[in-house]
Amino acid sequence: MESQSNTFCAFFAVLGAAIVDFYSHLSGWLLLAAGLLLLDLRFGIKAARVRGEEIRFSRAWRRTINKSVDYLGWVTVAEMLSRTFGVNLGKPVVSIGVLMIVYVIELTSCLNNYFEYKGLPWRFEPWKWIKKKIPIGELLKKNKAD
Repeated sequence: MESQSNTFCAFFAVLGAAIVDFYSHLSGWLLLAAGLLLLDLRFGIKAARVRGEEIRFSRAWRRTINKSVDYLGWVTVAEMLSRTFGVNLGKPVVSIGVLMIVYVIELTSCLNNYFEYKGLPWRFEPWKWIKKKIPIGELLKKNKAD
C-alpha cells in the first residue's frame, strides 16, 4: 500500500515539475492576465452599479474564474505556437501576436468599463484603428448616445 502511495507522489512530483518548467518563463504574461482580470472585475462591478443593475458577486466571480481559465488556455496555446513556429522563426512572433490579441480584448473591456463607471463619453475601439489605420487619437470615440 505504501509503495503505491510513493508511486503516486513521485508521479505528481514529476508532473508538477514539468508544468512549472512549461510555464516558468510565461509568469509575466500570467501576472498581466491576473491584473487585467481583477481590474475588469472591479470596473465591471462599478459600471454595473452606475447602470443600476443588480450585482451578484457569485456571478461576477464565476465569470472572472472562467476568464482566468480561458487566459491560461490562451497562454498555453501561445507557448505551443512558440515551441512550434518560434524555433523556425528564431523569435516567438506568432505567440506574442496571439497574446497581444487576447490582452487587447481584455484591456478594451477594462477601459470601456472604466469610462462607463466614470461617466466619460468615450469608447476604446482598437479594432477600428487596426482595421482602418486611423490615427491613435481617434481610438477614444464619444458614445453615439451623447
